[in-house]
Amino acid sequence: MKIKILSRDDVVRAVNMAEAIEAVKKAFIQLSSGKAEVPLRTQIPVKKRSGITLFMPAYLTKDDSMAAKIVSVFPNNRRRGLPTIHAVVIVVDAKTGQPLAVMDGTYITALRTGAASGLATDLLARKDARVAAIFGGGTQARTQLEAVCTVRDIERAWVYDVKTRVARTYVREMKARGSPIPSNIRVAQTPKQALRDADVVCTATTSFRPVFADGDLKLGVHINGIGSYTPEMQEVPARTVVRSKVVVDSREAGLAEAGDLIISIDGGLITNRNIHGEIGEVAAGRIPGRESDEETTFFKSVGLAIQDVAVAKLVLLKAEELGLGTEVDI
Repeated sequence: MKIKILSRDDVVRAVNMAEAIEAVKKAFIQLSSGKAEVPLRTQIPVKKRSGITLFMPAYLTKDDSMAAKIVSVFPNNRRRGLPTIHAVVIVVDAKTGQPLAVMDGTYITALRTGAASGLATDLLARKDARVAAIFGGGTQARTQLEAVCTVRDIERAWVYDVKTRVARTYVREMKARGSPIPSNIRVAQTPKQALRDADVVCTATTSFRPVFADGDLKLGVHINGIGSYTPEMQEVPARTVVRSKVVVDSREAGLAEAGDLIISIDGGLITNRNIHGEIGEVAAGRIPGRESDEETTFFKSVGLAIQDVAVAKLVLLKAEELGLGTEVDI
């Protein structure tokens, strides 16, 4: 059996952010239309390492696309000089069940997560949004800013990380990327400074408590919360959740895994009826997105395998066109 191996560099060369946003948009619409098989991911905690490994399969029935991802999140890796996230994606032929490709999933995870926030920002943020605030300075935070800048004309960005050194590295690296990333990127000394003028906020941390205060948010802000993916994790204050128009990637996954929502529900502050809907419903035009410049919108994503399937399939198609990757017999 022949299988294609695609490295991180291959994945980066194959698909850009705008293409990824369009791919995940179609995937979310299929999910919300009942045209996707996506079981809740299997989580294997590694408590003595403060880590977790997730197994995430999915099948998009309309596209006839299938893949599975194994992703590990080990926050302590930073101390070892290693990435927090490691992942691999296996693309499967939905007609025969034959594995077609194995590809780097670490960048795909960042790309598809950024793409989801890019889609949400396009649908929920004010059209005149010009300032972004990013919480966290890791790999996920990089594609968050890239995605926001892909769908809005961002003129200034702030980044806040509890480790100032990490934020400084982030600023240096992001400035070097050039358009659509603005040259005006600054390190915020406090969360309040980051939020002062922010029209779009992205939280990409592994925090177990809110990373900013509700009172520091600007009127009409849009928030993308992508860091918390377990019931115990929380990046966004409960008060913010209560007063926001909440849109999720998946109702089922959000209510099972999103601490930002679960903590507020368990505290009696909201119920599942406070969820406005899924981003796929907004993308399909079945429910409204932003309805005024004054409302606060909150996109809560725990990350779904359909995003990996959609982007991985596109990567494989583009790789074949561009002659990327290495084919091996196994």
